Amino acid sequence: MNDLSNVLENQTKVRFQDCDPFKHLNNGSYINYFMNHREDVLIEHYDIDIYKMAQQSGKSWVVGTNQIAYLKPAFLMETITIESQLTGYTDSELFVEMRMYNADKSHLKALLWCSFVHFNLVTQKREIHPEDLMLLFEKVKNPVATHTFEERISKIRAKSVRNFQNV
Repeated sequence: MNDLSNVLENQTKVRFQDCDPFKHLNNGSYINYFMNHREDVLIEHYDIDIYKMAQQSGKSWVVGTNQIAYLKPAFLMETITIESQLTGYTDSELFVEMRMYNADKSHLKALLWCSFVHFNLVTQKREIHPEDLMLLFEKVKNPVATHTFEERISKIRAKSVRNFQNV
């Protein structure tokens, strides 16, 4: 494992094929960008390749739920920064928050809360996390101060208004 940071970050460009006619990232494409980010940073920072894991053990994670808020548009060929963090976990589920910003992180564009269920691809049933993963989760868990998605979005919006008023 390269880096046990509890907030993982990378950058990418918004591509033409993912945009609508107004040159905004299409709302359906946001989730693809978030998932690609998470796959990449898990390999880079924690040496977890979900596809290799699925091939070798028949187990990996599947998305259980998504909640997304679109706060500002991402534009064609814009460099975006995406951050993610494990906010919680159970013996068979992960809870992750992902945030999309402009390149210098001065504008939050979207926020995603996602649950991932550890899943046995052979039996098609929920699977308990092994002990080594539970230990990793405990080391990198980084909870947020709010309990609901709506509360989190309200606090972010209130903070943005305060920051704008202070300029």
